[in-house]
Amino acid sequence: MATKAKPTTVKKVVAENRKARFNYEIVDTYEAGLVLTGTEVKSLRDGKANIAESYASDEGGEIWLINSYLPEYLQANRFNHETRRRRKLLLSKREMHRLQNAVNREGMTLVPLKIYFNDRGRAKLELALAKGKKLHDKRETAKERDWNRQKSRLLKERG
Repeated sequence: MATKAKPTTVKKVVAENRKARFNYEIVDTYEAGLVLTGTEVKSLRDGKANIAESYASDEGGEIWLINSYLPEYLQANRFNHETRRRRKLLLSKREMHRLQNAVNREGMTLVPLKIYFNDRGRAKLELALAKGKKLHDKRETAKERDWNRQKSRLLKERG
């Protein structure tokens, strides 16, 4: 009897926060849905979104994505959306409570890592529960990255 192959999960990454892993120590990641309007989805599909300066916040028992940039969809004319509006994140109640407790009690931060479309075509946000790094931690990360780069060069020259 043949076993079924697992379906491959195809993620089309639209926007990525590349500095997040450098500035923060990632403790845990969550996948959250986004409440978007039609023109925002079309703008996302164009791939010009930016989440580099955005963050997530707990307000009124819900979690919101703040300061993310989705440019206007040019063909939408007067039905367009605001480029930097607050967008609601869709999480289960258990995940929401866990994130709210971590932020309120332990002083952690909610940092968006990337926006992508899953294999069903839904826009998703990879959200990280993170602690801010101190300056010496950032230097250590840079030093380790440089050493790994140099090590791979040395091994390439050798072999």
